[in-house]
Amino acid sequence: MGKNQIDAFLSHLATNARVAAATQRQALNAIVFLYRHVLDQPVEDLLEPVKAKRHSRPPVVMTQTEALRVFENMQGTHLLMAKILYGGGLRLMECIRLRVQDFDFEPNLVYVRDGKGRKDRVTLLPKSLCFKPP
Repeated sequence: MGKNQIDAFLSHLATNARVAAATQRQALNAIVFLYRHVLDQPVEDLLEPVKAKRHSRPPVVMTQTEALRVFENMQGTHLLMAKILYGGGLRLMECIRLRVQDFDFEPNLVYVRDGKGRKDRVTLLPKSLCFKPP
């Protein structure tokens, strides 16, 4: 297979098979790997297939009113966790792994340890959970 056949195959994936852009890139990388490391043939770097379109969808976001209505129907531990998730911007597993010593009520901070990417970070404690001195 030469440059024209590879371009035609990758273009076919984008136009006729309507695969995602990531799928087309994965197919291209597989072909390049095959040629370089298995067949020991140089692959022309000038491959120009028709690019698959990336579909971007706007994020679905709850309004503040909707979030408050959800909170009204919760109680106990689930309400506490939901407020921490929503107000502090935590991921579910980050919230589940929280310990008492991760909360600093003086400056209203939450220490997230070993979060996504195995990184530590600090976020704000939601206002509804802040303690006010008497």
